[in-house]
This record gives sequence, structure tokens and C-alpha cells, in this order.
Amino acid sequence: MVHFCTYAYLCIKPLKMYEKKMTLPLECGLTMTKEVLGGKWKTSLIYAISEGIRRPSDLQRAIPGSTKRVLNQQLKELEEFHILTKKIYHQLPPKVEYFLTELGETVLPIIKMMNQWGEHNRISLETVIRARSESHLV
Repeated sequence: MVHFCTYAYLCIKPLKMYEKKMTLPLECGLTMTKEVLGGKWKTSLIYAISEGIRRPSDLQRAIPGSTKRVLNQQLKELEEFHILTKKIYHQLPPKVEYFLTELGETVLPIIKMMNQWGEHNRISLETVIRARSESHLV
């Protein structure tokens, strides 16, 4: 039996940064997943790290349009959720690498499925995305 969130409206309702956040319904799997994977670059970071791109500067180069500040914040959040682990090499110059944890490995099928869905629906989605981008430029 599939359990859907009791508080479905909370799982779907986007919160704005200036609004006071309400308590999250922790019994809702969608909420949990969105808390972990929600963020502009989190899924891209996880995928890149799984492909062997581990250093912050390499991750930033691999993800066009990303900024160092946002990537660092999202890497930190993924560490807090135990999706990633950070290894600091005590050398000069300093070196940092990120690795997926066991829990992080379990997220890969979801991310790969999201990628397949996007590729499968690319043509119709590109049309909508371009139209939205153009309407925001006006």
C-alpha cells in the first residue's frame, strides 16, 4: 500500500524565504526527500561526485552557472544529511574532496531516474523552458 502524505498541501506548497517556516511533517516521505535533494545544484553535485568529480573547484567547473558560495552551502547541507562526507588532506596547498556515503549511494537511482525523465521529455520541456525564460527577460 502506498502511503501519501497526510499533509499533502504542505508537501507541495512552496515556502518563500521571507515567510516563517512551519514545522515540517516528518511522516511525509516527499517532504524528507525534498529537504535533502531540494536546492538548485544538489542533484547535480551528487551526480558529479558519483562520476568521480570530487574537488570543489572541479565541481564548480562541471556545473555551469553555479557559484562557489551556493555550491559550498549545498555541499555543507548534503554533509549534514550524511549524503556526502568531506575529506580534508592536511597538505600545502590544502586539498578537500567529497565522497558519497552509503546513504548517498541510495539516492543515485532517484537522480538517474530524474535524468532519464528529463531526457525522455526534452523536446516538450525545452519549448516551455525557453518560453518561460523569454517571458522573464521582457
